[in-house]
Amino acid sequence: MTKAELITQIRKKESFLCVGLDPDLSKMPAHLLQCEDPLFEFCKAIIDATHPYAVAFKPNTAFFECHGAAGWEALRKTIAYIPKDCLIIADAKRGDIGNTAGYYAKTFFEHMQADALTVAPYMGSDSVLPFLDFKNKWVVLLALTSNVGAKDFQFLENKGRALFEEVVFKSTQWATPEQLMFVVGATRADDIARVRKMAPDYFFLVPGVGAQGGDLDTVVKFGANASCGLLVNSSRAILYASSGTDFADAAKKEALKMQVQMAQHVQRFSW
Repeated sequence: MTKAELITQIRKKESFLCVGLDPDLSKMPAHLLQCEDPLFEFCKAIIDATHPYAVAFKPNTAFFECHGAAGWEALRKTIAYIPKDCLIIADAKRGDIGNTAGYYAKTFFEHMQADALTVAPYMGSDSVLPFLDFKNKWVVLLALTSNVGAKDFQFLENKGRALFEEVVFKSTQWATPEQLMFVVGATRADDIARVRKMAPDYFFLVPGVGAQGGDLDTVVKFGANASCGLLVNSSRAILYASSGTDFADAAKKEALKMQVQMAQHVQRFSW
């Protein structure tokens, strides 16, 4: 999916919602555990319920990989099931150099057919550039995360610039906004503006809204650009809105609630 196609979907659905798919067997409804493939059946129901309100889905590969071969097959089926009008982000946070990075890219872009992949930039350009060799595929680079440990490294300063700012500054020299976006955590809303200033035309994938305490209106205030430039991710608040047989309906209601709030902002973008 290209940037233009993504923007078209945002305008069409009046939404910039990304639904995170984190299928946890210990949290999903008990009746699904009797299914042959509970991971896929859970994700399938969530996709069906939330697709009208979402422009992206983000399978977190760890929740699949931990189940071995069966988990990888469930991931493949889940990605294949996601409608083609939605951006598919494989949340794998890969980061290695040379041909290893290249094979990770082949795994998710060619075999799994994901549109985008989260990548950790700690090893520098040669751990990121191999992922950029694939046409119409996206690198979603970790820049400013919402976890408690982010302060251990991301805010260390050198010559007046925080490490997360250095990541953004350097990586915008590697790829255009057509192929690169940044992970920018919602719980650090004041700092979103710092990233936006350095990357005015790039999309941000913003986790942390909902269960982690991030506020959507604040994220838009500090992080949006003229053509939106945001994919706001919600996982637990949608996936586990109910633990009963009505889980899909509950997920739909949560997704709709977010879409209604997002629509108010989409209508004000200048495009």
